[in-house]
Amino acid sequence: MTFFLKRLGHAAFLLAGVSVLSFLLLQLAPGDFFDEMRLNPQISPQTISHLRSQFGMDQSLPVRYWRWLRSAAHGDFGYSFAYNAPVSPLLRTRALNTVLLAGVSTLVAWIIALAIGVWNATRAGRWPDRLSAGVFSFSLAVPDVLVALLALLIAVRSGLFPVGGLGSSRFEEFSFLQKARDIAWHMVLPVSVLAFGLVPTLTQHVRSAVMGALSAPFVRAARAHGIPPARLLFRHVLPAAANPLISLFGVSLATLLSMSLLVEVIMSWPGLGPFFLEAIMARDVYVVIGVVLLSTSFLVVGTLLADALLLAADPRIRRS
Repeated sequence: MTFFLKRLGHAAFLLAGVSVLSFLLLQLAPGDFFDEMRLNPQISPQTISHLRSQFGMDQSLPVRYWRWLRSAAHGDFGYSFAYNAPVSPLLRTRALNTVLLAGVSTLVAWIIALAIGVWNATRAGRWPDRLSAGVFSFSLAVPDVLVALLALLIAVRSGLFPVGGLGSSRFEEFSFLQKARDIAWHMVLPVSVLAFGLVPTLTQHVRSAVMGALSAPFVRAARAHGIPPARLLFRHVLPAAANPLISLFGVSLATLLSMSLLVEVIMSWPGLGPFFLEAIMARDVYVVIGVVLLSTSFLVVGTLLADALLLAADPRIRRS
């Protein structure tokens, strides 16, 4: 319990620091949401002044931050200038879409990486290992943006996969199973792009961890006692290699979330990515801060989850 309380304290300090820096940098940036209104002759200066006063933009920076903190304590996280509504409800649906995409992509990437990484580790130095190392080295050099654009081009030219959105135009008319199948079909492209960017790195880490466990003295002793290779791999080697991979889980989740924001924009996935870009272009300050804090919260939750799994898997950490 003390371990998690310390982690939660660190997480609260991190979120507070991110909120202060985000608020300060965005408020000190030149221009604001109302600059475009000043160019419209149909909007009077009095109206703009009233709107600035309504949103508290005519007050000092500490006062604005304090007002935002009070709003965050009530769960609103400020008001959106563009939507004239609390930020939290605007983020909720989009955040769920991003979590769905990132969660499925993480699961797919880890399944592929574990299978290939363990296979390569047990056949280190042979041609399958060398071939996959060459393919993954090449894929690491390909930018994620290029992969997403190529996937989008193939989908548009072939018509095999739907492009953009979470569901079809007749989504509301579908049954539950049809809706699930439609969402899954729309996820094929973005999930494939995200997994393509993450699998090479994860595979190399899995391979290194399993090879390190295979060279341990207890594995040589187990082989000398005649334990079958399959039982040795699944009962002894993989549990010994689990610790560094569990620690990597939180990092991979954070990496995938940052990648997903870009892929969502290219693939028109209705998540946080397009909403974040729209808020930046409109200088909707409190929406930008909300997305940044939410992304940081995803990182914190991923790290806490990895710590919990590591605590459950390793009795040495529980004793210490």
